[in-house]
Amino acid sequence: MKQAIHPEYNKVKVVCSCGNEFETGSVNNEDIKVEVCSECHPFYTGRQKFASADGRVERFNKKFGFKSANE
Repeated sequence: MKQAIHPEYNKVKVVCSCGNEFETGSVNNEDIKVEVCSECHPFYTGRQKFASADGRVERFNKKFGFKSANE
């Protein structure tokens, strides 16, 4: 590895809008603010809504003549 050409790697704090904070590494010197993290994102919390729950996928398939995998 060449000397003096790589950016300095720092520890920064990531702050989510839900209030969760954690530390990570970055070449950025400032704290990082995010809107969604693994503590509040529906995919990770299990509160995810699926499009098929409202019948939207079935209506789309019926409208455009696609057959579902179950047929």
